[in-house]
Amino acid sequence: MSVLRIGLPSGSLQESTFQLFERAGYRIRLASRSYVPDIDDPEMEGLMFRAQEIAQYVERGVVDVGLTGKDWILENGAEVVEVAELVYSKATSRPVRWVIAVPEESPIQRVEDLEGKRIATELVGATRRFLADRGISAQVEFSWGTTEVKPRIPGLVDAIVELTETGSSLRANRLRMVDTVCTSTTRYIANAQSWQDPWKRQKAENLFMLLQGALAAEAKVGLKMNVPRTALAQVIDCLPALHTPTISNQMDEAWVALEIIADERVVRDLIPQLRRLGAEGIIEYPLNKVIA
Repeated sequence: MSVLRIGLPSGSLQESTFQLFERAGYRIRLASRSYVPDIDDPEMEGLMFRAQEIAQYVERGVVDVGLTGKDWILENGAEVVEVAELVYSKATSRPVRWVIAVPEESPIQRVEDLEGKRIATELVGATRRFLADRGISAQVEFSWGTTEVKPRIPGLVDAIVELTETGSSLRANRLRMVDTVCTSTTRYIANAQSWQDPWKRQKAENLFMLLQGALAAEAKVGLKMNVPRTALAQVIDCLPALHTPTISNQMDEAWVALEIIADERVVRDLIPQLRRLGAEGIIEYPLNKVIA
């Protein structure tokens, strides 16, 4: 039996990735201290890796497809097929940024002020290329962790390049952003040879379709309601639907059944408005997937 091997990110992205797969229809179970998750699809096998490693393992064919950040594709210089972007992360759906940060009181104000300085980061290659493109010579060294505290240790480093999603960790360490090295979102990538295999490509595309549908449904809900025909035009005018609403006749010819998909954030204001216009039996329900 053919099998699609997928590289899944461990660490900060693990929980949100597992939740995304579950909304897409796949249950993943990972035993304690295991790196081989169980997926309830016999045609898929998973392996857990750090996000930093997945791009190179996809390039080498250790796995057929994987989920990793654009930043780590760039850092590794990996030659992979970037199938698509999947915008999700550990805290928000916003892209993450690798930023140059210095202590709040540092005299460094611009990236040019880093000339001759020492910088600590996990993103060594991309940082060196960023500085070289701007003609700046600085010493960039690999950081093995606790990067945010290093600029405040006398004689250690002048600046860091660190990943931030909300900026809260930098503020907590009294650090100030100077510039952005790169912006990154999660990418669904494939091994070039695997992508040429018809079965693996179709399986990989099917998986992506469901993952994308789960993300599309994340901030949306369905609404069902009964609407008097006399108020139908007014109700339709106030509906922020994904597409035109579905309208069905009822046995009582004076009423219709109406159904829409809408952004969840507007529903709390929409439902009272619908009720005042005469809609009844309003039901809000969650969505697992929206396939456009």
